[in-house]
Amino acid sequence: MHQSVKGSVYEYHRDRGPCIVGHEPCGIVVEVGEGVTEQQARIGQRVMVHHYSGCNCCDQCRTGWPQICEEMRPFPRMFGSNAHGSHAEYMKVPSHTVIPLPDELSFEAGAAISCGSGTAYSALRRLGVNALHTIAIFGQGHVGLAGTQFAVAMGARVIALDISDARLELARKFGADVVLNPTDVQVRSAIRELTNGRGADYALETSGAATARQDALGAVRLWGSVAYVGLGPAPTLNVNSDLIMRQVSAIGSLTFSTVIQREAALFAAAHHLDIDAIFSHRWALSQAREAYIVAGAQTAGKGVFVF
Repeated sequence: MHQSVKGSVYEYHRDRGPCIVGHEPCGIVVEVGEGVTEQQARIGQRVMVHHYSGCNCCDQCRTGWPQICEEMRPFPRMFGSNAHGSHAEYMKVPSHTVIPLPDELSFEAGAAISCGSGTAYSALRRLGVNALHTIAIFGQGHVGLAGTQFAVAMGARVIALDISDARLELARKFGADVVLNPTDVQVRSAIRELTNGRGADYALETSGAATARQDALGAVRLWGSVAYVGLGPAPTLNVNSDLIMRQVSAIGSLTFSTVIQREAALFAAAHHLDIDAIFSHRWALSQAREAYIVAGAQTAGKGVFVF
């Protein structure tokens, strides 16, 4: 089993009751229940897990979006949060949550796609990013770096932003055309200078920081679009001047569907993306306490349990 480590999960569970954490699992099927067909899962199969399970009957669940299950609001079962997760040698999951992992990808890559990298891919897909576009990606944590990696592979010109110079250096290695530190520049002006005064075609906001949320909206051109995936405080928004008068679209994007998770993995394999490069730390499960202290500080890169 391979499982990514998230600092936000550490904060979420620190004061809650007992629950096995871990919601970005990837591994090998070792047993299937009665009635599970080979098309659903088979012993020995390399798989990722879509880490939500809803009612399995409503329109959202039937189209692969159980995280917005109509019958289990505000959240359905989410492995590692309100249902047991994958920080254990074995994990039991419903067969409809199992997603095949391409042979070309490592288990570590599958774990990344099972949350952060898949989240970035899904948002870029909704924006419709391609080689005609310039996109500003706010935040270069694991989701933002994945966004940079995928957007470059889609052919876009990428402007990467973060307040950490170390993360900006990683963004360069991932193919960003320009990197900007918001503590050194006026973000909106800098992006307009880089785009002949027009602004970026798209922005992807991954940090959840209030300032970044507002700057993302102001950094796009007329008819531009902004996708928000980072959770955080509500920004000050003037619907008239920020959206209507500029024909700007703001999109909220919550992780990904089962179909898009599979698609993200196939895209990564087809484009030979080094998804594993997202990880700065690898841990054994016996090092879980140390791993979550490091992740909770949110000063290091992304970690992964390998066991």
